[in-house]
Amino acid sequence: MAGLRAGAAIGRPDLLGKIRAYGNLWCPTTSMAGAIASLGVKDLVAKRRKITKDTREDVFAFLDKNKFSYVPSVSNKFMLDVKRPGKEITAALRKENVYIGRSWPAWPTHVRVSIGTQDEMNKFKTAFLKVMA
Repeated sequence: MAGLRAGAAIGRPDLLGKIRAYGNLWCPTTSMAGAIASLGVKDLVAKRRKITKDTREDVFAFLDKNKFSYVPSVSNKFMLDVKRPGKEITAALRKENVYIGRSWPAWPTHVRVSIGTQDEMNKFKTAFLKVMA
């Protein structure tokens, strides 16, 4: 879904010219169509925010219960300390058909986990316990 991000920069041409060096100033048509359609649903953002929060808190409770370390967040992702090279855990989870984010050289034992649906996160929890055993 990362390819469906929507955003826009509106401003004076001279200022837009200065920020153009930092990336493209265009959005895919599908992203803009989705963004425009979502504006017509007044409570969509609040509902999705609550679903993400509830799912995230469920995952954090699971991690706490099983004594795993993580960096808590209030967003749709968090960093999970797997206490070994993150790339190994990412590869092991992939074998369980669970796909998570990457690791960074600055945090080699952490992996980025995005919050999905409750069903997806339940599959993550099952696979993560198996991989970490």
